[in-house]
Amino acid sequence: TRSFNGTFDKYGIDPGRRKKTGVKAAIIREKGVNGDREMAYSMYLAGFDVKDVHMTDLIAGRETLEEVQMIVFVGGFSNSDVLGSAKGWAGAFKYNEKARLALEKFYARKDTLSLGICNGCQLFGLLGWVPWQGLEAEVQPRFVHNDSGRFESRWTTVKVQDSPAIMLQGMSELIFGIHVDHGEGKLHFPDQAVRDKVVEQGLVPLVYTDDNGVATEQYPFNPNGSPDGFAGLCSPDGRHLAMMPHPERAFLGWQCHWLPQEMQGMEASPWLQMFRNAYAWCVK
Repeated sequence: TRSFNGTFDKYGIDPGRRKKTGVKAAIIREKGVNGDREMAYSMYLAGFDVKDVHMTDLIAGRETLEEVQMIVFVGGFSNSDVLGSAKGWAGAFKYNEKARLALEKFYARKDTLSLGICNGCQLFGLLGWVPWQGLEAEVQPRFVHNDSGRFESRWTTVKVQDSPAIMLQGMSELIFGIHVDHGEGKLHFPDQAVRDKVVEQGLVPLVYTDDNGVATEQYPFNPNGSPDGFAGLCSPDGRHLAMMPHPERAFLGWQCHWLPQEMQGMEASPWLQMFRNAYAWCVK
């Protein structure tokens, strides 16, 4: 990170862009979510033409996602999480035919990407989009209550690991700050064999680290107690990425809670690379 110059020029980004590129992305919202504006702007800067899609649009059939190459499920508290984190959101897909079909068809295409952040990450676990489809519900990895027993909101540090995740290509070994906001972020594996296969296939794209940049379960570096510091999962083909931390809350320099002296005043943080990677893949 010390060689990172933190400018939009580094990414070939023009923050004043007003013309459409034709590469479409959708921010999918449910009642109670947040962070959609920050997410939309990060993707717009990266080059996407971003549209707002509410679950009611999918349920009514006003939106089918057929013209969209990337979708993002943002964080927050969908349906107040009264049934448990993201369970109401997952049910909105499962029990509404038009929404379910739109999502299934999007997933089946080979030219699409998806990102789930925080509440959206929890949704991915419930939908079975990560680590891979076909797992029985009893062994599907889920995100459960933090070991601290409370909601954790803080600036922490993560390390990007080697993985198939398309959005994190070229970022391996990056250690950088990021924001977390969740009460149920601990990655739980009901089946040890699934966890072993996840590790074997390199499907853990980032981990929480201590002050030495080493993956940790120690609180408060690890805000939830996830095993070996796991902070997310991705699919074997790299197209679907689920992570609990919020890159959309740390992609601009002024959003970062703390920066070393030599990085203060930068326009963009290294997390903007995620969204540029997504755009470049969709264009290609």
